[in-house]
Amino acid sequence: MAFSSSEKVLGIFCFLCLLAISVSGIGANWGTQCSHPLPPDTVVKMLKDNGFQKVKLFDGEESSMHALKKSGLEVMVGIPNEMLLMLATSVKSAENWVSKNCSAFINSGVNIRYVAVGNEPFLSSYNGSFLQTTFPALRNVQSALIKAGLSNQVKVTVPSNADVYQSPTGKPSDGDFRTDIHDLMIGLVKFLNDNAGAFTVNIYPFISLYTDPDFPAEYAFFDGNSSPVQDGSNTYTNMFDANYDTLIWALKKNGFGNLPVIVGEIGWPTDGDVNANNQMAQRFNQGFLSHIATGRGTPMRPGPVDVYLFSLIDEDEKSIQPGNFERHWGIFTYDGLPKYQLNPGAATSRGLTGLVKASNIQYLDKKWCVLKPSVNLADQKVQDTVSYACSNADCTCLGYMTSCGSLDIRGNVSYAYNSYYQKNDQDDTACDFSGLATITNRDPSTGTCRFGIMIETDFGFSWKLNRFGIREFGLLILGIMVHLFLTVL
Repeated sequence: MAFSSSEKVLGIFCFLCLLAISVSGIGANWGTQCSHPLPPDTVVKMLKDNGFQKVKLFDGEESSMHALKKSGLEVMVGIPNEMLLMLATSVKSAENWVSKNCSAFINSGVNIRYVAVGNEPFLSSYNGSFLQTTFPALRNVQSALIKAGLSNQVKVTVPSNADVYQSPTGKPSDGDFRTDIHDLMIGLVKFLNDNAGAFTVNIYPFISLYTDPDFPAEYAFFDGNSSPVQDGSNTYTNMFDANYDTLIWALKKNGFGNLPVIVGEIGWPTDGDVNANNQMAQRFNQGFLSHIATGRGTPMRPGPVDVYLFSLIDEDEKSIQPGNFERHWGIFTYDGLPKYQLNPGAATSRGLTGLVKASNIQYLDKKWCVLKPSVNLADQKVQDTVSYACSNADCTCLGYMTSCGSLDIRGNVSYAYNSYYQKNDQDDTACDFSGLATITNRDPSTGTCRFGIMIETDFGFSWKLNRFGIREFGLLILGIMVHLFLTVL
């Protein structure tokens, strides 16, 4: 069947309108576990330039919240797990938290819509550490929101890992909440339902591929190349839909089939593992965005999907206990450069064709720290200094099938040295390593392996403080105060 030019134009216009409507809820996670974080104002501009309309924070970090004033972005502000005990045992503490992190910023123009109480507190690997404190903390925060007159605008939620529910057969219709926390989850879900909250879940097909050698890799993606899973009349061709609907079934079986669901985290890392690279991350993230842009939803929950991509920017100080990939979830590098082409639906509808990089980023000098050519690799000091550098900086790009996996031994040593050198703001003393290193103006980057240059930021100062003792820090502050006093005089 042939279409006229006007019909084609109309069709494209209608598709873009659908795209804008169906993904109007696209958000991004903004993590700040970085030695040199981008300026908060820069990050907010990145979010808006790239069509994101919501942002999820893991705490109420003051500079981030200030930057979000009058930005128009919807905000989900988090409460770290470490604070749950205090909030669970003290209503006053909950009221103080709401006053400081919600009321004050809402009055200043921050559009806070959710408070995320904890972050995956029921994760099975936590061995029950937060089972007794999460729900009481949730209740106290809700009470504090009511007392502050904010409960109509700000809703509560508890971001949960997808391991809080399970299906013994792998079929979504057999899904239910984990047996060891079943009663707790039902109580929590009822509370969310009664207070117009939402169930927030983090879904990670990459983690399934990482932890299970038998996981069918194609099932993680959205191209339709995997063997489908048949569940009654529903056919599943990707893990996201199946996992999401397993939750919907768990809610439905327990009487809460209409509770709103938010996908709090979903994404794919770009380094630190054989399956973590730019190509696979682009395939997954673009496939996911295109998938939800249709507005069809999943078989058990048709309609738009409320989602926050994980993550906006790489974080070089995240724990690598789960794996080296943990520092590489960003769709942008540490300095705000897009890693690959990605078209968020809302951005596409505004005429954008790819990610927009951070603006006005200032770098330190173009110099790198590398191993001296004359050094004998058999020298024990080489191994010792590399171990020191990697334990105090970031070497997660090194290893089999990583972005720097093709480096030779000398290249690996140089990468470790430079990582430490840059993290310490190119301090000359950070490129000594028992006399084994030297500073060069020649970029040692090669192929996919980027030897970074650190960005200039006031936040870098905090990293240097870690090398001071309490006495030295006190003397430093005293010296600054004396200098300021003499300047005034």
